[in-house]
Amino acid sequence: MNDKGKGGKIQFGNSAYMPKEEHLETAVRFRRISIGIPSDASDDEKRVALTPESVNLLIESDNEVILQKGAGLGANYTDKDYSENGAIITDSPARVYGSDVIIKVAPFTEKDTDYLKGNQVVFSYLNVLKLSEETLSRLIRKKVTAIAFEKIRDNNYVLPVVESMSEISGITSILLASDYLSNHHGGKGVMLGGITGVTPTEVMILGANTAGEYAAKAALGLGSQVKIFDSSLQRLRKFESMAGQRLQTSVFHPQVLKKALKSADVVIGAIELDDLKPWYYITEEMVRTMKKGSVIIDLSIDRGGCIETTECRAMKDPVYEKHGVIHFSAWNLPSRVARTASIAFSNIFAPMLQKLADSGGITHLLKNDPGLRDGAYLYNGMLTNETLGQKFGVLSKDLDLLLSAF
Repeated sequence: MNDKGKGGKIQFGNSAYMPKEEHLETAVRFRRISIGIPSDASDDEKRVALTPESVNLLIESDNEVILQKGAGLGANYTDKDYSENGAIITDSPARVYGSDVIIKVAPFTEKDTDYLKGNQVVFSYLNVLKLSEETLSRLIRKKVTAIAFEKIRDNNYVLPVVESMSEISGITSILLASDYLSNHHGGKGVMLGGITGVTPTEVMILGANTAGEYAAKAALGLGSQVKIFDSSLQRLRKFESMAGQRLQTSVFHPQVLKKALKSADVVIGAIELDDLKPWYYITEEMVRTMKKGSVIIDLSIDRGGCIETTECRAMKDPVYEKHGVIHFSAWNLPSRVARTASIAFSNIFAPMLQKLADSGGITHLLKNDPGLRDGAYLYNGMLTNETLGQKFGVLSKDLDLLLSAF
């Protein structure tokens, strides 16, 4: 039977008689980790990485979860919800950031790094475009292993965080467009969709990916005419078979694009851009030709945007007008439906954190999980992300080579 000794470590009654190798293997297998959830709750970020139910699962597996007071309020989870599921609630950021693993939604800031004790594992969004050199330098000095939400892949080589947030973004973008077309926000006063005897609104979507797919489904469900543009004929064929006759598809032919823009009521930018390589499929001059009161929502704004007139704005101030066209431009659109997004995060990260606890350490897990390895941009304070290296003029190292030494 197991006892808990000093410091909460598990002690085995017959451990003194175990061969050394077996004793070490058992200790690693049952190693407990502490998980810190800092408060990101603000006007700009409402999501939380773990729900109370997920916290309960982790604690039932003998892990410790420390939550900063108010961390779940943006998603309508109270401190009591978490405490009733076993979490430790604290006002002290240092206590939270002193955990073995820290998981937060918003990218790390300079202030966040001050609380880190060092040699820890941190999970968060990276957001290459907004990361400052000073923040990266501090993470390096703290010798952390840092994992970027948006870079993690699963066993099917899919980006699970990106996919789940893209689903939310696609649907939410159409609901937002409907709102801003109405009189309520000073729009042109039309209904997104169509009714008998009234010409339906036209929705134009750039990108036949997950976000584009869910935006198209939502728009078609409301009765809109939908036009999809993409560079891949294979993805366009998939869309056509999914939606039927009401969906029009085209590759990015300049003349076709310009003609569609002139009659579009809504434009959704859903292009998957490479980090630090914005590419404007719609120029400012093309936006000038759009109907007054039409709406643009660029879902790729966190990677530079695919529409020249869009700006990366905070969620508290995401709307502006340019050339008579209403622009909604916030990098973290799923934060508008924070509870749904938080549940989606938990479905991904709770099993991942338990896997980390079971593996006995991040090095072992990274060696055996290529998808998580793709998400690592720092390993023990060493930069392993080539894009960040190019941005800041720092030589990045090959993570596979670093891990081969262990």
